Formats: sequence, C-alpha cells, structure tokens
Amino acid sequence: MVSVLQNVAIDCADAYGLARFWSRVTGRPLHPEDRPGDPEVQVLLAEGPVLHFNQVPEAKTTRNRIHLCLRPETGREQEVERLTSFRRASTTSGRPM
Repeated sequence: MVSVLQNVAIDCADAYGLARFWSRVTGRPLHPEDRPGDPEVQVLLAEGPVLHFNQVPEAKTTRNRIHLCLRPETGREQEVERLTSFRRASTTSGRPM
C-alpha cells in the first residue's frame, strides 16, 4: 500500500492573490468555486497534485521551505520577463497579485 500526493500546500497571507499569480504562471485555472477573500484556494494543474494556498494569520518569519521548480516552454530570459510583467501589471493596476 502507498500514499498518493493529493496537493502541495502553501501557507501565505493572501491565498487568492498568490493562487492567481500561480494560475497565470502555469496557465492553469483556479478551482471554479474559489473567490477573492477565500481563505483556501486551489490551482488545478493539468497533471499531478493541485497547488493549495492556505491563508494564515501569522507573518512569514524565515525563508520559504518549499520551491516550485519551473521548466519554461520558451527561453529562460523570455520567461523571466513574462513573470516579472505580472508584478508590474499588479503594481500599475493597484491590485495585489
């Protein structure tokens, strides 16, 4: 008997905002029932476990202990530009990612 990995859970201050960012990074949708302000939000990946974002009240105090390694379909520089454009768009719109 084995266990199956159901999700990768990430504690954060803004579950919806961070999930929305990762949804854009991966090109995958949020769970259809998730809404802004929800304390738990999921990104539905094409394969494997979902990314589960869990809003917690305590502030981050140390380095992140989880790393999501990406393999872009384009070159590294193009992907860095695409991802940093998300932050610029968030900053200019006044809405958090």
